Amino acid sequence: MKREKSKKYFWLQRLRIFSQIFFFVLFIFLLLKTHYAGEDYLKPTVERYFHFDPLLALTTIIGSRLLYAALLLSLITVLLTLFFGRFVCGWVCPLGSLHQFFSFLFKKARLLKPQKDDRQSLGLKYLILVLVLLASLLTVNLAGYLDPLSFVYRSFAVFVSPLIKFAMFEVAGLAYHLGLKSTGQAINQALENLALNSTFQNALFIGLFFLGALLLNSLKERFWCRYLCPTGALLGLFSRFNLLKLKIDPEKCINCHLCSIQCETNARPYPADEWRSSECVYCNTCAAICPTAAISFPLRWKAEKIRGVDLNRRKVLLTSLTTLLVAPIFKITSHRQRSYPALIRPPGALPEEQFLAKCVKCGECMKVCPTNGLQPALTEAGPEGVWTPVLVPRIGYCEYYCSLCSQVCPTGAIRELTIEEKTQVKIGTAWVNKNRCLPYALGKSCIVCEEHCPVSPKAIQLVRVETLTPEGKLVSNLAPFIVQESCIGCGICENKCPVVDEPAIRVSSIGEHRSRKNRLILEVQDENEGESNH
Repeated sequence: MKREKSKKYFWLQRLRIFSQIFFFVLFIFLLLKTHYAGEDYLKPTVERYFHFDPLLALTTIIGSRLLYAALLLSLITVLLTLFFGRFVCGWVCPLGSLHQFFSFLFKKARLLKPQKDDRQSLGLKYLILVLVLLASLLTVNLAGYLDPLSFVYRSFAVFVSPLIKFAMFEVAGLAYHLGLKSTGQAINQALENLALNSTFQNALFIGLFFLGALLLNSLKERFWCRYLCPTGALLGLFSRFNLLKLKIDPEKCINCHLCSIQCETNARPYPADEWRSSECVYCNTCAAICPTAAISFPLRWKAEKIRGVDLNRRKVLLTSLTTLLVAPIFKITSHRQRSYPALIRPPGALPEEQFLAKCVKCGECMKVCPTNGLQPALTEAGPEGVWTPVLVPRIGYCEYYCSLCSQVCPTGAIRELTIEEKTQVKIGTAWVNKNRCLPYALGKSCIVCEEHCPVSPKAIQLVRVETLTPEGKLVSNLAPFIVQESCIGCGICENKCPVVDEPAIRVSSIGEHRSRKNRLILEVQDENEGESNH
């Protein structure tokens, strides 16, 4: 029999690779554009990617019991999947493209070799999907940890971007050292234009998680897509009804099994009656490499069973029961009993329970923060709030005329604010530690915090105090005093305090507008007013 590969699917495979490159470059371009570029209001940026994610839409709606209109765009992804299968995973997803690229590298390095069929393991991502959805019912949002868009954006914003900035800074320094002044200036100018943040707490853990996911491709091709991705599992359920069905011409097929051996996601094209449509990402590799052009994908409307995936009732029931028992543990934390002082949320953040139900830990607000003040939480918000954004004034403050974080949040966990609205939002209160403040403790003159306070009239006032110095002298100086009603908790005073180890002025979350309980003095309702309301 004459062996002749299909030119049609060969070029479709090349078109798919071009599509992956295009969408990945678009993702990176939008990521880099998500920064302050001299304008108060951003044009639509990379958060549009998130609005097409059906898993984020579903978990956000279930967890918050509210419909965020922008997430309705995810219905487009669902409809396209119903007609054309899991093509989003193979043609569009930036994380899927990364996994395929590293799988390709590991293949070339001969670290990754074709292995036997592992149908028993493919059901893991469906069980993860069940866990994520059930946790959402209990208002515990776990989607952000494993959803591909949240995962890849957070990894690039918190880990990859600072590495790039560090590398470029070192190259610029080397260029200056070698006398290449123009080259060094060009690199420094590029760094200024990119506005990459350089400091993130927990970057090590997020980076190791990201690198670990990429290294898993040395064990199995597209390991994440095969076994761990809950979004891929959700799209796999919808793809059962798609129009593109695998067909193998028995007269042309020579039973070489090459298609199944080279399948990226173990969809098992051969034999055709064992093809797993829910695992196929329509990369067209099987049809392109078939030596006799026996494989095609004609249009046929017929729902298919999820073949080869072990999803028996016992596993689903066990996963469900485990979720119902484990998910509430995320809420067992002292933070619910008493407010945590370091839990300073971005301006516009919803009340804590609503915020945690909607935040997908993507890191967009951290990436766009011009002062690098927004950081991924570790213990500040309890187990439920790991990697959600918190303001750390010692790293960066909340810029007074900036509302960028509220403009890029893809799920509405941070309510969008105008500049005028943002300047009126109180996210915390500053406090002076008189034991460390220079005028109070040492009798030395210092008014740095008052000078930097952006509020008008200033929330930091100066009062004259007399201090007995260690030498026994009585010294009179101006010292800071906080007007609690005016302070918005922006943190610039703590950030600029010259007492460098532990600032003499600190910002706490107390007094924040989004909470009625986190108050220094709780409001007491008038008895007569209460009776009149009844």
